[in-house]
Amino acid sequence: MEAIRLAVHGETVHPTAESVAASPYYQLQANGPEGEAILVLGKVEDGRLGWYGRGDDIVFTRDGMLIKTVGLPENLDATALSGSDNPFIRGLQHVTAPLTYTRTMDWSPGYRYGVVMQATLTPGAIDDITILGTHHALRRYDEHLSGPAGSFTNRYWVDPSDGFIWKSRQYVAPGFALELIQLRPYAEKHS
Repeated sequence: MEAIRLAVHGETVHPTAESVAASPYYQLQANGPEGEAILVLGKVEDGRLGWYGRGDDIVFTRDGMLIKTVGLPENLDATALSGSDNPFIRGLQHVTAPLTYTRTMDWSPGYRYGVVMQATLTPGAIDDITILGTHHALRRYDEHLSGPAGSFTNRYWVDPSDGFIWKSRQYVAPGFALELIQLRPYAEKHS
């Protein structure tokens, strides 16, 4: 997707509340290592959201968690959490103490499949985040992952009342993170 390639290669976007409201599409801003892009929701299937720009690249999320990418310089091909009590499905607002689990991750290129990472999800402070001029008091959750691929920390800013993830910084692969900001959210909110 050209939009994500632009985010990786140095473009800047300047969305406004007016420009987002003027579009009929649900929108997500993706900020890459060297730039930014606006993605639109193109597909919803069994809770999996496909966010598209121009071209063939896609970012997939489920319950606010990045679960797959297509067409980026580094791709997350799949991720799975251990156990049946997935905190992202339940809603992160219910996590009140550090929680540990494993994530099995697949990355390409390089055929790095079945990489088991130990994860600790920790609730943090309430941060003041402004999106399109609207103030949000959001609880920050840090998800520290470590394993054979090294260590990195995903960060999620969550509405403490319903668990909606308004903003996050998630690693597509080791060394390659995307910041995702909900501009016009599609939300199946938790309670």
